[in-house]
Amino acid sequence: MRKSRLSRHLLATTLPVALLLTSGGQTALAEPMIGQGMNAYGLPGAIDTPTAEMLPDGTIGATVSYSEYGQRNTVMFQVLPRLSTALRYSRLDNIEDGDRDYVWDRSFDLRYQLLDENENSWQPALAVGLRDFMGTGLYSAQYMVASKTITPQLRVSAGVGWGRLGGTCYIPGGQGTTGDCELRDDIGNGGKPQPDDWFRGSAKAFGSISYQATDRLRIVAEYSPETYGLESAVGEEEPSSQINLGATYSFRDNYQLGLYTIGGKKFGAQFSVALNPRHAPYPSGIEPAPAPVRPRPAQNADPEGWSGVWASDPTAQPAIQTALGEALAGEGQQLESMALSANRAEVRIRNQRYIQHAEAIGRTARLMTRALPPSVETFVITTSAGGLPTSSVTLRRSDVERLENTEASKIASVAVLSDADPRPAGLVPTPGLYPRLQGGLRPYMSTSLFDPDEPFRYEIGARLSGEYAISPGLVLSGAIQQRVLGSTEQEGPGSQTPEEYLAQDEDVNARGVPRVRSDGRMYSGNNKPVIPNLTLTWYAKPTDQIYTRVTVGLLERAYGGVSAEALWKPVNSPLAFGAEVNRVRKRDFEDMFGFRDYEVTTGHVSAYYEFGDGFVGELEVGQYLAGDRGASVSVTREFANGWRVGAYATKTDMSEEDFGEGSFDKGVTISLPIGWATGQASKQRVGGIIRSLSRDGGSKLRVSGRLYNTVRESHSEKLYQGWGKFWR
Repeated sequence: MRKSRLSRHLLATTLPVALLLTSGGQTALAEPMIGQGMNAYGLPGAIDTPTAEMLPDGTIGATVSYSEYGQRNTVMFQVLPRLSTALRYSRLDNIEDGDRDYVWDRSFDLRYQLLDENENSWQPALAVGLRDFMGTGLYSAQYMVASKTITPQLRVSAGVGWGRLGGTCYIPGGQGTTGDCELRDDIGNGGKPQPDDWFRGSAKAFGSISYQATDRLRIVAEYSPETYGLESAVGEEEPSSQINLGATYSFRDNYQLGLYTIGGKKFGAQFSVALNPRHAPYPSGIEPAPAPVRPRPAQNADPEGWSGVWASDPTAQPAIQTALGEALAGEGQQLESMALSANRAEVRIRNQRYIQHAEAIGRTARLMTRALPPSVETFVITTSAGGLPTSSVTLRRSDVERLENTEASKIASVAVLSDADPRPAGLVPTPGLYPRLQGGLRPYMSTSLFDPDEPFRYEIGARLSGEYAISPGLVLSGAIQQRVLGSTEQEGPGSQTPEEYLAQDEDVNARGVPRVRSDGRMYSGNNKPVIPNLTLTWYAKPTDQIYTRVTVGLLERAYGGVSAEALWKPVNSPLAFGAEVNRVRKRDFEDMFGFRDYEVTTGHVSAYYEFGDGFVGELEVGQYLAGDRGASVSVTREFANGWRVGAYATKTDMSEEDFGEGSFDKGVTISLPIGWATGQASKQRVGGIIRSLSRDGGSKLRVSGRLYNTVRESHSEKLYQGWGKFWR
């Protein structure tokens, strides 16, 4: 059984990251130049032109900008102190897209700050950027830009741009007019980088001046080479000048409202919000304070308790276990079992409240000092998830008593984390814990963002969900929901009506590709009751470091069948390996228990790695729902307070022609803990996946309860990331 001191692990994971960040020399140690406002493309800048500014590390921002040239909706993320990325969803009118005279365009941006400004010299901040580098190409541009602070109120930027920022415009094939734009058949489909086009062709200079008139009011002026040639080619008037003016007003710290003019005749407005995970509305939370540690009495004050003779009394453990279980229940935790001797106690807890598991461990240790006789010196706190023991933290009681009012790093230096023994001797289950039924009736809201046809769809209704824990590791769970209202309607793929699609013999597209996800709207907008999932799951832990899961039933809204998974994950290792195999059949669109004809086997082998600083990578290789084979790569950044932001991409042997627009599957994942906003301790989350498109290639089964995220919550990297909450 492998063990580690928390302090050793903290040093081992932090030092490589620190060396990486400082390897660029002294300049890299400086904080990046922080932006004063967003531009109309949703990244720090003036109006149309970029700057070399960044936002504070980890910031998530959103911008909605509207002018007579179109509407842009942008979500951005400050991935690293010097790396920004953005996902944009824009409407351009008068461009034909099927039977519509407008197009909703999706685009991705990257910006990297090469140098920060030197306040003691004339060295400016310098950044390089790619706009719409993996979208349709309608907004494609590349740039290098420098920014310099002249006075605390005045900042100037100048750069050179290519593509749209170089006065070049492209227009998709099939349009009736091109104006001064270059007609290209590959524009408008996109979905993959086109590096041969980057930093090529006409290059033009741009620049901007930003003046911070007050703490909240910012005035900007820019010289922009952007000609709006695409918009002009389809009917809009060209800007009469290359000078743009604007003003932004910030309020309530996180919000910004802006007005601007393009060329003096066209006007626009925008609204931006920027949230930093590290700046919670309630930084310390507003949950009730924990019980204080109770120091043991002197030996002469309780000689029987110190002697350990109480351990021979058969009534002692049941009484202690009942009292401790009740106290833990008041802290939102469940005492599943307990082993007790004269000098050692092990408790197995299920954390139901705290998003940082270190807080659950700290509160448990406090309560153990209050419930256990003085002779018990060793505390072993084992975490249970899904009935599986996932990790054990061993503490000396004397350390808990001595270090209560010190920083969390000191208790970390004496705590030992180890793999949990799946079948230890002496554990006594808490009476009445199994079988256990829990659930309730709650409202639900499902949303669809950045859809190819509509930017926002929603559905609101009521959901009755329940979980019946039959025994440790064996769980029956499910839900039934009823739609009440929403903009989501049942629709066939493409322009087909539901009736037209149901009349087809097979669920395939014109190229013979099985429709495994592209007919997903057939499962939406149903006014009848729907069962999104109904499963029986068996979790097991055959060895200290191997976990297994078998799930049968209605696995998700579109598929039912059998799913089996195995995971190897040592508690103190950043590396994990997994394997999963599924045999599923496509569910009926309306019949709650009916199935369609399509049946498939999917499976993957997976590798996971925790890089440190909250970054987690995953590589999966295998077969997907449409029978295509390939690999998926994802990178997620998780903050100490539970925020998660990530991106993924999947490439399979399905051809780009068979896949359709987008070329391959990719998207962004966002998950926000509710407790961050409310200040109350809660494990509930909101979030979802923003996909560029919902296609059939590279589609995976959506099974809940997958092992890796279930297990790693109490493992080294994740546990240590939130260790500052131990004494909270």
